[in-house]
Amino acid sequence: MATGLTLTPDMALVLGLVGFTMVMFLFERIRPDVVSLLVLVVLGLTGLIAPEELFGGFSGNAVMSIIATSILGAGLERTGALNRLASWLLRRSRADENKLLAMTTGIAGLNSSFMQNPSVMTLYMPVASRLASRTDLNMQRLLLPIAAAIVMGGALTMVGNSPLILLNDLLVSANNNLPSGLATIEPLRMFAPLPIGIVLLIASLLYFRFYGDRRLRAGSKIEDAGLVPERTESYYAKTYGIEGDVFELTVTAESPLVGMTVVEAESLHGAPLLLALKIGNDTRLSPSGDTRIWVGSVLGMMGPRQQVIDFAQNQFLSVSSRLRHLGDLFNPSRAGISEAVIPPNSSFINKTPKHLRLRQQAGISLLAISRDKQVIRKDLRDIVLHAGDMLVLHSIWQDLARAARSRDFVVVTDYPKGEQRPHKLKVAMAIFGITILIALTSKLSVPLTLMTGVVCMLLTGVLRMDEAYSAINWKTVFMMACMIPLGWAMDSSGGAAWLAGHTIERLPNDTPVWALEIAVALLTCGLSLVISHVGATIVMVPIAVNLAVATGGSPTAFALIVALSASNNLVTSSNPVISMIVGPAGYTPRQMWRVGGPLMLIYTAIVVLMINLMGWAGARFG
Repeated sequence: MATGLTLTPDMALVLGLVGFTMVMFLFERIRPDVVSLLVLVVLGLTGLIAPEELFGGFSGNAVMSIIATSILGAGLERTGALNRLASWLLRRSRADENKLLAMTTGIAGLNSSFMQNPSVMTLYMPVASRLASRTDLNMQRLLLPIAAAIVMGGALTMVGNSPLILLNDLLVSANNNLPSGLATIEPLRMFAPLPIGIVLLIASLLYFRFYGDRRLRAGSKIEDAGLVPERTESYYAKTYGIEGDVFELTVTAESPLVGMTVVEAESLHGAPLLLALKIGNDTRLSPSGDTRIWVGSVLGMMGPRQQVIDFAQNQFLSVSSRLRHLGDLFNPSRAGISEAVIPPNSSFINKTPKHLRLRQQAGISLLAISRDKQVIRKDLRDIVLHAGDMLVLHSIWQDLARAARSRDFVVVTDYPKGEQRPHKLKVAMAIFGITILIALTSKLSVPLTLMTGVVCMLLTGVLRMDEAYSAINWKTVFMMACMIPLGWAMDSSGGAAWLAGHTIERLPNDTPVWALEIAVALLTCGLSLVISHVGATIVMVPIAVNLAVATGGSPTAFALIVALSASNNLVTSSNPVISMIVGPAGYTPRQMWRVGGPLMLIYTAIVVLMINLMGWAGARFG
C-alpha cells in the first residue's frame, strides 16, 4: 500500500463524519439513532455511497442475524427456561457459593454465544435475584461476574454479539477495495472464534474465582452494599425506606379528602403510600392520579402503623387492618413490589413519571427511585429519569409483565409472569438445538438458518408474531443499519487507507505485527469506552484491514481483533450490559475499574495471543 496517498475531499468528508459521529456519541447531545440517520443521509446526499446501495445495511446479514437471535432468545424466555435454570443451579450447587457462582456465570457465558448480550443479561437479572434471595450471595457478587461471562461468551460464535455479527459484512466491503493481486478475505464461519471464546470464558471464571470475588466482597463491606438479596419487606424497608403493612382507610363525610384527586391526597403531609382505591364497585390497584376520592371510598395505604393511624385521624378516615375490600388485590401471588432498571435504549430517559402516566397507562405505582446510591421518594412525579435508574414499583404482576414487554425497563425482581408457555419448553429447546446444529454443519448462511428457527418457533406456538416484534431491539437494528454504510465509505473513499498509511510512516521499521495488533486492540477498546461497540467496530475495521495490508499481517486477524476488542468494556455504561447492572448492584465507578479493569487487560492479552497461536497473525513489519 502506498503510504504517500493524497488526502482527497471525499476522504476528508468521510473522516469528518467519523469524527462528528464519535463526538456526538460521546456527549449524547443528540440521540445516537438520530446521529446514525443523519450520517446515512449525508452519505447519500454527498454521493459517497451510491443511492442503490445506501439502504443496503437494512437488508444486510448482520441486521437479519441480530433480529433472529433476539426472537430465538425470546422464545426460550417465554417457555420459562431461565426460571428452571435457576432452580437447577441451586440444586446442583448444593448451597456451595463458589460452585453456584461458577455454574451460573459459565452457563450465562454459553447462552451468550447464540443470543445478543443485552438480551442474555435481561434474562439473567431475575435469575440472579432468585439465586441471591436463597443464598448468601448478594447482587454485587453476582451481577458483574455474570456480565463479564456474557461478554466473554459472546466470542464463542459469530452471532454472539453485534460487532462479530457485523464483521463479515465489513470484510465483504473491504474486499472491494483491496490492492490488486491480494487474496480475497474469506468470511468467517459460525464457530471461527470458538477457541478464543473458550479461553476468554475460562479466564473470566478463574479471575472471579481467585481474585474478582474477593475484591467484590471487600467492596461490598466498604460501600455497605449489603444489598440484601432477598426481595422481602425487610429488604425494601432497609434499602428504600418502604415499610409497614397495608391498611384499609374509609373516607367519611367529614374528611377533607372528599373531592381531592389521588395526586392531591398523596401530596399531603405524612401521607402513607396510596396503592389501591375502591369507589363503589370499582376497585383499582395503582389508581390514576386524576381519580377523585368521594365519601365511602376505600383507600389501600401502606406504611408504619402509627403513621397510618395519625394520617387517618388528621383526615377523618376510619382505619381497618383487615383487608375486607382489597384483600384480593394485595394477594402476593397476584401483586406486589418489584424493582426495575432503565436500560440505555429506554424511551423513559429524559422524561418524568408525570409525563409517562404509569398508573393510567400501565396500572403501575412508582414508589421510589434509586440513583447513584441516593433513594428518591419525594416529588417523584417531577424527577427526570436517567439510564441506569432503579425504579421501585407496585403493581399487579400481569400488568408489570405487560408493561415490561416494551423493553423500556428491565424487571430485576423474580415475579410470577403471565403468558408463560412451559408446556412448549421441549419444543423450544428442540428447535433451538436443531437450529444451532444446522448452523454448525450446513452450508446455509447463518441468517437464513437462524430465521428458519424463528419460523419454526412461530409455527409451533412457542411465540406469537406480536411477541416476536416486541423482542427485537429496533433501536440497535436501526443504528447498525444506518452506520454500516459509513464503514463502506471509509473503505471506498480511501480514508481508511490514508489513515493506515500515515500511521505506518510514523512507526519504526522493525515494529512487529503483534505490537500493532495490541495497539489496534487497545485503541478499539478505548473507543468502545466512550462510543458504542458497534460504532467502534465500524470505524476501526477498515483501518485495521489497511494496516494489516501495509504491514504484511493478516487482514482477517486484524479485523477479528477489532470485533472482539469492541466488546471489551467492563467498566462504563457505553456497554449496554454494564449499564444494566450498575444500578441494581450499586456498583461505584471505582469498583468497576478496580474489578473490571484488570480483566479487560487479560481479555486483550488473550485475544492477541490466541490469534497468533492460531496462525492468523501474519509476518513482521518491515
